[in-house]
Parts: sequence; C-alpha cells; structure tokens
Amino acid sequence: MTSHDFDEKLLFERKAHFCGFRFCPQCGSPFMEKEIDGRVRLQCTNESCNYIYYHNPIPAAGAMVVRDNNILLVKRSVQPKMDWWCLPAGFMEWNEHPAQTAIRELREETGLDIHLDGLFEVYSGEDDPRTNAVLILYRASVAGGTLRPGDDAREAVFFAFDAIPDKIAFVSHRQALADYRSRFSL
Repeated sequence: MTSHDFDEKLLFERKAHFCGFRFCPQCGSPFMEKEIDGRVRLQCTNESCNYIYYHNPIPAAGAMVVRDNNILLVKRSVQPKMDWWCLPAGFMEWNEHPAQTAIRELREETGLDIHLDGLFEVYSGEDDPRTNAVLILYRASVAGGTLRPGDDAREAVFFAFDAIPDKIAFVSHRQALADYRSRFSL
C-alpha cells in the first residue's frame, strides 16, 4: 500500500478485527474468537496447541525537546497523517529500551543528538489506523547534531508554544503538548 492509496477506514476496520490475524503462528490452525479473561480474544482451534492471541498495543517512544520556550515538531512525510505535525517519536525496535528509541528516533527524524532529562509522561493512543500505541515521552535537550529533517519527517522546526500548527497528527501528541504547557505555565 503506497501513501497515495492509503485507506485509513480499511485499516481501522482491520485493526478492530485483530489486525487481520486468522491463523495461529505456532501451528497454522485457524483462530476462533472466544471470550477469555472477560475479553474477546483469538484462540487456536487446535486443542493440542490452544495458543491465545493477545491483541496488545505497540510501544513507542519519543522526546519533547524545548529550546528557548520553543518545541521541536516534525512534519510527517508518510501516512498516516502525511503533512501533519507531531512530536519526534516512533515504534520501539526489538530489544530496544524506550530511552534508546527516543534517542534514535530524534536522530533519524531531526538530525539532532539529545540528552534525556527525564520521563515526561506515558500516553495511550487509539487514533492511528495501523495499531494502538503506548507512547512513552521523555523531556530532552539538544546535545549536538544539525537540525535537518530525515527518515519519515519532511520538516523539523522549533515552534513557539503560541504558534504550534493546528494540524497535530495524533491525539496523544496534542495531549502531551497541552500537558507540557499546563505543567510549565507557558
């Protein structure tokens, strides 16, 4: 699926139906929907296997980089929400700590090296058509590098808090920006 034929409605429908999983990854037998632990889950139909698919969110991490009361945002160059602004963040890689994810994503999307100054907040996001995410955000300061967009960012810009663009891609990012403003009285 290219960015030109990105079907957000189809992806949300697929996500709501266990992301399209139909077969057990352990034995290849079909899944069946079954109430387990008070939730509808997918369970393998092979009684000798009985694998249960837990439809869990995917962890993501990023950082809020504020310099001279300006916040760093990136403009997305890919779907979903192409050409909308967001905090520099992304999905964790296997065997990667959230702090490593935040540092890597900032470097990939902005060209900046950062120092993490502490955990800011953790958010849950359901408005991405690909998956639900748990977003772990850190506060960070610039430690080096040159500001330039990269990876899946078209632009990387520091904005005054009273000039943040209206088109912020994800609810969790909008909430984080509002939380930062209220906590630091901007």
